[in-house]
Amino acid sequence: MGANSVSTDPTTDLDEQISQLMQCKPLSEQQVRGLCDKAKETLMEESNVQPVKAPVTICGDIHGQFHDLAELFRIGGKCPDTNYLFMGDYVDRGYYSVETVTLLVALKVRYPQRITILRGNHESRQITQVYGFYDECLRKYGNANVWKIFTDLFDYFPLTALVESEIFCLHGGLSPSIDTLDNVRNFDRVQEVPHEGPMCDLLWSDPDDRCGWGISPRGAGYTFGQDISEQFNHTNSLKLIARAHQLVMDGFNWAHEQKVVTIFSAPNYCYRCGNMASILEVDDCKGHTFIQFEPAPRRGEPDVTRRTPDYFL
Repeated sequence: MGANSVSTDPTTDLDEQISQLMQCKPLSEQQVRGLCDKAKETLMEESNVQPVKAPVTICGDIHGQFHDLAELFRIGGKCPDTNYLFMGDYVDRGYYSVETVTLLVALKVRYPQRITILRGNHESRQITQVYGFYDECLRKYGNANVWKIFTDLFDYFPLTALVESEIFCLHGGLSPSIDTLDNVRNFDRVQEVPHEGPMCDLLWSDPDDRCGWGISPRGAGYTFGQDISEQFNHTNSLKLIARAHQLVMDGFNWAHEQKVVTIFSAPNYCYRCGNMASILEVDDCKGHTFIQFEPAPRRGEPDVTRRTPDYFL
């Protein structure tokens, strides 16, 4: 091409955008709109229970901690060299929700078979207006357009994934309204997260030491005991439920006699909780390896505390 030529190759443009985002530099509103339009086309083709092949690295909450996401990629391997499955909560809390979610969506568009991005309870219009993403979009773009573009896209994110027909991956947990994976496959997911019902439960519920179903202290979803997870795994021929949604100090936490595992991938959550983060590598032979990591060196984040963290969210 001549010196004044402009690339018309969408792959080249996308690679340039990913390179820019990897430097924690946001895209323009126009670029975000174009990117999310392409992402919507890809996500519309995916199932509510999206099948995923091993090897794959499973990740929990990120919450706008961009430099820690970069550290995750440094430790786990770059996409597409490593296949990734993210279980939601890309935005809110941290200082770089815009850059974090834009990068993950760009990687999804560029490498649709190499990365799976599920919906978390924070990928919603209501929650993001309270916990930071909406305000961040206003601050970085001067209006709410990018917030609207992304929250419209969130409606298309798959709710769950199934790794090698054995590991059921989702953000929150189980629902008394759901017995089988086919129940989930039959949802119409393209909507704002409801305040109650099975779709809400998948994004909000938590495992508990007590048996049976319980009232969640979060005000949405349920708690579920080992008897519930064992029955669900047996009915659906599963070996493990992998989920995120809860701060765990070691980055991962087994529950229900290793029938359920919580994975949390935001180290030093809210820049002050002091927790480790982890990712779960599932290899070709379906073996499991947890990799723990600490926060990346801080790079100029404002030294302020937004609000007392609400660990139930």
